[in-house]
Amino acid sequence: MTQKIEFTGSQGDKLAARLDSPAATPKAYALFAHCFTCSKDIFAASRIARALTADGIAVLRFDFTGLGASKGEFANTNFSSNIEDLVLAANFLRDEFEAPQLLIGHSLGGAAVLAAAEKIPETKAVVTIGAPADIEHVLANFGCSLKQIERDGVANVSLAGRDFTIKSQFVEDVRQQAQEQRIKNLKNPLLIFHSPIDQTVGVDNATKIFVTARHPKSYVSLDNADHLLSRHQDAVYVAEVLAAWASRYLQTTTPVETSGHTHAAVRVEETGASKFQQKITTGKHQLLADEPESVGGADTGPSPYDYLSVALGACTTMTMRMYADHKGYDIGKLSVEVSHAKIHAQDCADCGEGKSGRINRFERVISVEGNLPDDIADKLLKIADKCPVHKTLEKSSVVATKLVDQN
Repeated sequence: MTQKIEFTGSQGDKLAARLDSPAATPKAYALFAHCFTCSKDIFAASRIARALTADGIAVLRFDFTGLGASKGEFANTNFSSNIEDLVLAANFLRDEFEAPQLLIGHSLGGAAVLAAAEKIPETKAVVTIGAPADIEHVLANFGCSLKQIERDGVANVSLAGRDFTIKSQFVEDVRQQAQEQRIKNLKNPLLIFHSPIDQTVGVDNATKIFVTARHPKSYVSLDNADHLLSRHQDAVYVAEVLAAWASRYLQTTTPVETSGHTHAAVRVEETGASKFQQKITTGKHQLLADEPESVGGADTGPSPYDYLSVALGACTTMTMRMYADHKGYDIGKLSVEVSHAKIHAQDCADCGEGKSGRINRFERVISVEGNLPDDIADKLLKIADKCPVHKTLEKSSVVATKLVDQN
């Protein structure tokens, strides 16, 4: 699922972005910064985004000001404006979706995410690919044009077969960057990818970043890869390793806003201990689900329909408690018993009009400790029907399903 997006960059221009999302609700968001003078659509970026979305992580990649499809003048940008573009991209995600937990940067984009991490408080992990340890390294790409820039204040520089206008402000900004201190101060887990034969950014840069950074930190050598990861197998390898590494650090139960309430993502997987036993993980909680022995299960946990009844019962008492506290009603402990059955609609006197065939019927029996006046009891009974799970069960829902791409 790909969505074209625009947001305002550091120079006030519209920046072109692409948000790649999994079919289901993302469990986290990542922000990708492309290499110097590249674009968001370079193969390595698209392949990494694909691997992360397959793992349930949405990825925003964008063109820096004046590059790719973004507006603005590249000549007016510098490393500081790139950092600000990244922060504004994170702000956009925070405002419209969810702040990024994972920052990924390729080449100079890697240096940029190392610098931007402290400005994006939700950052949980940082990944660099072929990144320079010192920002001044980029000046080596200017060759003899560097002296012209310093003398005349501007020069045309050929980079990756294209001509770019570089001003002296770019050079001055690069020389003012305290990148080593930023790496020392990085408080997030760091993964460094680098090729030992990288001809653009030597592997000694990876060594310096690794030695300077705090633990936890990891280094992966990209044998025989070039700087841009132009070979398909190299980009795929980085994407797969990155996705596996990131899963250790990201908050994978991102709350999802639904009708004013937050619900955590739930992971369910077979344990292999019995035919139907499932391990359920939601946040810091773990539970088991199973089926009764009468249908071939081991009866080690509630059945799926039992969990539906649990959800309805818990939501009912929570909703009633919130209402009672809000109104100042002095009531005792609440409890509810929920039973479930599949019945024919024609046999259901309280199921409403327009229903046919076999339907699910949940019955709630609510108890309140202490004596309640009839008027308060009636109000509590009505508010029970306002429970969000009750509303979900009564109305039709959409279940979007996809099979994870194994390629």
